[in-house]
Amino acid sequence: MPQTAIPSGDFNDRWSWTEPTIWTERMLTALEQGVKRGIWYSMMDKVCRLTTLERAFARVKSRKGSAGIDRQTLEMYERHLDSNLNRLLRQLQDGSYRPKAVKRTWIDKSGKREKRPLGIPTVVDRIVQTALLMVIEPIYEKEFSDVSFGFRPGRGCKDALRKVQQYLNEGYTWVLDADLKGYFDSIDQEILLSEVQRKVVDGKILRLIGLFLSQEVMDGINGWIPERGTPQGAVISPLLANIFLNPLDHLIETTGFRIVRYADDFVILCKNESEAQQALGIVEEWVTSVNLTLHPEKTCIVNALECGGFDFLGYHFEQGYRFPSKKSLDKFRDNIRINTKRANGHSLPHIIKLINPVLRGWFEYFKHSYHTIFKMLDGWIRMRLRSILRKRSGRRGRGRGLDHFRWRNSYFAEHGLFSLVAARQAACQSVYIR
Repeated sequence: MPQTAIPSGDFNDRWSWTEPTIWTERMLTALEQGVKRGIWYSMMDKVCRLTTLERAFARVKSRKGSAGIDRQTLEMYERHLDSNLNRLLRQLQDGSYRPKAVKRTWIDKSGKREKRPLGIPTVVDRIVQTALLMVIEPIYEKEFSDVSFGFRPGRGCKDALRKVQQYLNEGYTWVLDADLKGYFDSIDQEILLSEVQRKVVDGKILRLIGLFLSQEVMDGINGWIPERGTPQGAVISPLLANIFLNPLDHLIETTGFRIVRYADDFVILCKNESEAQQALGIVEEWVTSVNLTLHPEKTCIVNALECGGFDFLGYHFEQGYRFPSKKSLDKFRDNIRINTKRANGHSLPHIIKLINPVLRGWFEYFKHSYHTIFKMLDGWIRMRLRSILRKRSGRRGRGRGLDHFRWRNSYFAEHGLFSLVAARQAACQSVYIR
């Protein structure tokens, strides 16, 4: 059988995302039917292939990304790609490969003053992690629960949100809104490796994962080796995070409660308050057993049919309706404000050209919100634009009063301003949106 055999039949739906130079039809058949004791032994030889490293580099290149601690960019690595990949292959084969330190940077948190840490591995380490991911991800993907949606092939935020709405419609309206405190930095590495080893026992694979977990982190001139957690920003981290939480998914499913999880963000939906309290007890016990912590202030039980509701993946669910969460609205307004300051020197058509992509992208994700939000935001955006025009005509303050007659809504439409209300009306003509 050729090594690049393309899976046929039902395989096309389930495994079309796998790398065919690694996961041949024979291997996928073994994955579907199950191997002896469900354990995979020899996998490192598939990482240590030049074709695997070439495909891994192509994926890394497509995602772009900055240089790591060694300051080597993708362009620099690609200039001598053949010799670089062959050198890396020899290091992996003889066991001399060692990942370099992860460069830590800090990015803004939406709507908050504090910043979020982000790790940037070197190009070489991203290639190796991508190769490792291509080899072992299908093994764990087969074992993952259908309630998990984060960082999985063919799944995303919208799928998770649809599942939440489905359960609410079915009467699971008491919700345990759980928050794992510092999850990615708190993962017990010993427990994680034991979970990895349940399916893959290739010692070289386990050693490679261990090397990534013990990578030094460099923040400026300060460096340290974390004893817990997975390296944030690493290609392999999302898979490891899902492996760690997979037992919780299956545990909740056995209770009959409904869980929807996206990475470390999850909600458990129940029929009544008593069930929700029971679910909380189960989660607390499991979290304690794996040395994690529930955030005491962010973890709560709510009735989705009453005032208050809960946030999940940018949406706010309350009293049978869906809205963008406050954090989502704040982030959206901040993005619009950047290009609609009264003192900016751009023409109105240019300003509209800058903000239209933001409006289209935001609408695509939040188009299932209750309709009143779109009219309110359209009005707010036009107010920002009228304020610019008002200042240019020698007036002070925000756009108001007679400005609505000086520059009518149609004036902005003629200049091509994207309308959230119009977009929703157009969407409703083809698909019903509540």
